[in-house]
Formats: sequence, C-alpha cells, structure tokens
Amino acid sequence: MASRKAVVAALLSGLALGLSAGPTGALGQSVPLPVPAPQPKSHERPQAPRPPQQVAPNAQQRPVQQPPQQQADQQPQQQPQSSGFPSIFPKPPNIFGGSGSSTAFDAKQRALADKVSAYLTSVRQLQGKFVQVGPDGSKSEGEFYLQKPGKVRFDYDPPNPIEMIADGQSVVVRDRKLATQDLYPLSQTPLRFLLADRIDLMRDTNLVGVYADDVFVTVVIEERQIIAGTHRVMLMFGAQDYQLRQWTVTDPQGYDTTVAVYNLDTRAQPDPNMFRIDYTRPVQQVQ
Repeated sequence: MASRKAVVAALLSGLALGLSAGPTGALGQSVPLPVPAPQPKSHERPQAPRPPQQVAPNAQQRPVQQPPQQQADQQPQQQPQSSGFPSIFPKPPNIFGGSGSSTAFDAKQRALADKVSAYLTSVRQLQGKFVQVGPDGSKSEGEFYLQKPGKVRFDYDPPNPIEMIADGQSVVVRDRKLATQDLYPLSQTPLRFLLADRIDLMRDTNLVGVYADDVFVTVVIEERQIIAGTHRVMLMFGAQDYQLRQWTVTDPQGYDTTVAVYNLDTRAQPDPNMFRIDYTRPVQQVQ
C-alpha cells in the first residue's frame, strides 16, 4: 500500500476536483504491477527517466575503474510506474512539456482554460464515488462530499482506514484503525483555490499545459508548495461538456496516481456535521 504521504498528496491534489458525468465502465478490472522500491523524498521537479546506454553487440571493452561519483551516476534508474488503469482510459499527453508560464499560451489555449474554470466554478455542491489506482496497481474506492466554500470530505471503503475532512480552515487526515489524525493548513494545499467560490486556472494556479483533441481537454497544474514536495496534476475533461473524467497526480519521484469519479449528485445537500473537525483529539500538526 502506498505511504500515507503519497495518499495525502493524491487526495489533496486531485479528489477535491471530483466533477464528472456518469459512471465509467471497466473500473472493476485491475492491472497487477510490481511494487516500486522505496525512494528518498525529494523536493525537486520530477524528471523523465534517463534512457539506458546501448553498446554494440560485438564490442569488446575492458573494464575501466571509474570515480565513485561517476559509478553512482551510471546506476540503473527505476522507471516510474503507470497509473494501473485499464487501456480503456486515454493515454495522457507528455505532462512535462509545459513551459511553466501561463503567458506562453495562445488565445485558443486561454479560451479552453477559461471554459474549464467556468465549469469548476459552477459546481457548488457535489457528492459521489471515486476509484483511485496507485503506482503499484493497488486500487482504493470510497465516497466523497463537497460543499463550497472550503468544505470537502473523503471516506475510503474498508479495509483502507483513511478519511479526509476540510472544514474551511484546516484539512485533517484520519486513520480510523490507528485512531490518529494529521492536521494540515488548508492554505498550504491546492484545496485553497479548488474549494473557493470562484476558480480561475490562469490566475490562481501554476498552469503549465493546455491540450485538446476531439475527445478531451487536458490541463496540467504544477504545485510546488503542497505536502511532500512538487507535484503535477493532469486533469482530463470531456471536449463537449467540459466535465472532468479523470486526473493523474505525478509525485516528485515520477510515480502516478490516477483517480476517476462516478455516480455524482450535484443536487443533494450534504450534512454540515460531516465537515466538522474534532480539534480536541490528539493530532500531528503538519506545517
């Protein structure tokens, strides 16, 4: 199972954007993938894996003693894992090709970003189900509830013990099994603008990519101040209705977590008590 920080990063980076139309087929399938080896945390921007050096089949070479630093640089690097979703899901574009500056977008890209912003702003309340697939192929499911401004709740189905609540000021991640909770400032997560009354992707986010074809409109946001370092969030919307179909969060090591949502209801009023945080419980304050 992914680490708690990875789970939190995926939640805070994507699940608050759970806006979609209708259920997605074939989500019950699973694709087994090898579990990636643990890697040290880094706050650097995710890098594409280096291609291995190729040597001619008949080449005869003598071993050459190299300095320790060069030997370390030539160690094989582990390839990032895919999200683990079946092939029915569209192949995402290269999310590391963005310029990192919204001023580089042309008029068509800006118009697409404005349409996505208008759709996200129009959703005031929402509840439904979600499916999350981690970089090791593990799948988690659950329900979420959103109410603007500033409130959202995600409950994972057993055996996953995690639940997350934002009350407008803070975000708490609870582990029901361990009876613990971690507290995060809402202002230090992407929820600060995703749960705002108005969302303007060009102004409020570090938008680094806008792509479109006949089926999907894709936007890519880079967050440098969220928990566990720099992440990129790729959001894929329907080209006709601009409703979100899925998103992928790429962590600092280049590993992907993909989320899809379904069975959505924009009319039901969530119970306000669902968004209350018990500040009297022992918490780990996370800055």
